[in-house]
Amino acid sequence: MVNTISAPSKKGSRKTASKKTENLTYAPSVENAKRKRRPTVTEREWRRYRKSETEEMRQMLLNKFLPLVRNVASRMAMGFPRSVELPDLVNTGVIGLIEAFRNFDPGRGVKFETYAVPRIRGAILDELRALDWVPRSTRAKSREIDKSYNILENKYGRPPEKTELAKHMKVTMEELHLSLDDVSGTNILSLDDIIFREDDNRQVSRIETIVDTSKINILGELEKDELRAFLSIAMGKLTAQEKLVIALYYYEELTLKEIGEVMSISESRVSQIHTRAVSKLRTMVQEKFALTG
Repeated sequence: MVNTISAPSKKGSRKTASKKTENLTYAPSVENAKRKRRPTVTEREWRRYRKSETEEMRQMLLNKFLPLVRNVASRMAMGFPRSVELPDLVNTGVIGLIEAFRNFDPGRGVKFETYAVPRIRGAILDELRALDWVPRSTRAKSREIDKSYNILENKYGRPPEKTELAKHMKVTMEELHLSLDDVSGTNILSLDDIIFREDDNRQVSRIETIVDTSKINILGELEKDELRAFLSIAMGKLTAQEKLVIALYYYEELTLKEIGEVMSISESRVSQIHTRAVSKLRTMVQEKFALTG
C-alpha cells in the first residue's frame, strides 16, 4: 500500500504562512516599539558633546531624555494625592535631569538613564517636601498611626478602639489624643473630587455639596419675625411678677439668686415663677402656630 500525502490547498497555505509570519514578526515589533520609546544617546554623541559642549548639542541631548522624566513622574504620581498635578512633577523632574546631565561622567561605564533616574526622583521629592506645610515629624506620626490602625483592624476584623490603639503604639491615652489632634489637620480635601451624594447616590463634585450657612434664609427670617411679634403680644398676658422675672432673666441676664434679691423673694420662688411664665408662653405659641399652620 502506498501512503499518499495530499498537498494543502493554496488558500489554507496562505493562512498558515500568514500565521507563521505573524508569530515571527510579533515579538520583534514589540521590542522595536520599546526601543523607540527609550531615549538613546550613543557614546559617540557623548564624546562629541564633551569635546565641544555647545548649547545646541546640550539642548539636543536633554530633549532626548525628556520622555524619561515624564515616565518617572508618571510612576510617582500614582502614589500621590490627586491635588499633585503631573505637569508640576515633570517640570521639577527636568531640574533633576539637568543636574544629572551636568554631573554625569560617561567614562565610568554607567548608562545615563541609570544615573539620572534617582536624581530625577530626588528632585521631585525635595520639591514636594519643600512645599509641604506639615512638619515631617507630623507626617511620620500620621504614618505610624495609620500602620498601627491597619494592623489592629486586620487582627480583630473590626476598627480598633482607642485603648487598643494606644496599647499597640505603647503610648498613653493622653499622648494618643495629642497625636490624633496633631495629625487631624494634615488631611486636605479637594473641592473638585467626585463624591456620591447621600440623598440620591449621584456623582457630584464636593463643592456642590457645601452649604453656605452664612446665607440669609428669607423664609426663616420671616418666621423669626413672626415669632418675635407674637411673643411681645403673649408677654402682655403674663402677670406683672412673671413679666419682671422674664425681663430680668433673659434681657438683663441676672441669675435666679440675683433676681430674688431684687424682688425680695427666695431663689426657689423665682424659679417657680420663671417655670410658670415659660410654660404659659410655650402653650400660647403652640396654640397660635397650631391654629395658623
